Amino acid sequence: MKPMITVHQLSKSFRLPQPAPEGPFRGLRTLMSRQYTEKEAVRGVSFSIASGEFVGYIGPNGAGKSTTIKMLSGILHPTAGEVQIDGLNPHRDRRRVARRLGVLFGQRTQLWWDLPVRDSYDILAAMYGIETDRKDARITELADLLQLGEFMDTPVRKLSLGQRMRADLAAALLHDPDVLFLDEPTIGLDVVAKRSIREYLHSINVELGKTVLLTTHDMDDIEQLCSRVIVINRGTIGFDGTIDELRRRIGLPTLIRVTYRQTPVLSSTGLASYDDSSLRVTEIDGHTVTAECNREAISAMDALRLLEQYGEIEDVHMEEPHFEDVIHNLY
Repeated sequence: MKPMITVHQLSKSFRLPQPAPEGPFRGLRTLMSRQYTEKEAVRGVSFSIASGEFVGYIGPNGAGKSTTIKMLSGILHPTAGEVQIDGLNPHRDRRRVARRLGVLFGQRTQLWWDLPVRDSYDILAAMYGIETDRKDARITELADLLQLGEFMDTPVRKLSLGQRMRADLAAALLHDPDVLFLDEPTIGLDVVAKRSIREYLHSINVELGKTVLLTTHDMDDIEQLCSRVIVINRGTIGFDGTIDELRRRIGLPTLIRVTYRQTPVLSSTGLASYDDSSLRVTEIDGHTVTAECNREAISAMDALRLLEQYGEIEDVHMEEPHFEDVIHNLY
């Protein structure tokens, strides 16, 4: 499938001013001979995203996520490397690329603070050259999908955080872009608002084929929405693949809780395995045994066959490692 987004050896450095030494005429020395250091925020980042993919772009604070998004959207110019959005460069072809992009920064609004939400949409529609009939139909569609009707005539400054996020998402989608860059779209939202936005993002990706690049610290967003995850840390890509591949790479064990009909009889070592690492009993609580299973070394069925030797099994519960634990181990 043809890539919608192509990033090749992308880098971005910033010049940061150094404070002048203490002493007389410090301010004058700062003015006349300011010293700078180079801070490399992104270094040699390369990836491609196919049309219709939903990709999570994650990393710790300061890893380079937002800097990458700003370069992809044309807000920042890269120090080195190249970006293409459907074959167009976002820095040389700003107007053409802007019509293909919808960008949402969760901590900053693109709406006018003192104007009603509806007026902000009118201004954005005029900026994108959207005809009146198409604009009205689009606003009606987005208002229904994102439940904007109750506050369309309310000034943005009076909206709750959840309302503003939904209004900002509608603003990013007003011109019906092919590509969405979403930076923390569910930050600070309650459970109901998060579910509503996730359902809508999933529907536009699956039903309309929109390409989405999502940065977030909410691992539930990643697990529920993304088919692929790219991990950036200290400005470089550390992983690019599926969530299952990431779990396997980290190697956190699957927990198996087995309840027996009678009290299980275990060996004195508490181990039942092909070797010392494939299956390890970690807890015994009455008739229930909890074991850690290395799925790379042993299948779930083979693990159960080994555990079956300690008694007749009545119930089994398997728990995969939480994605937050996987990411914590990766960082």
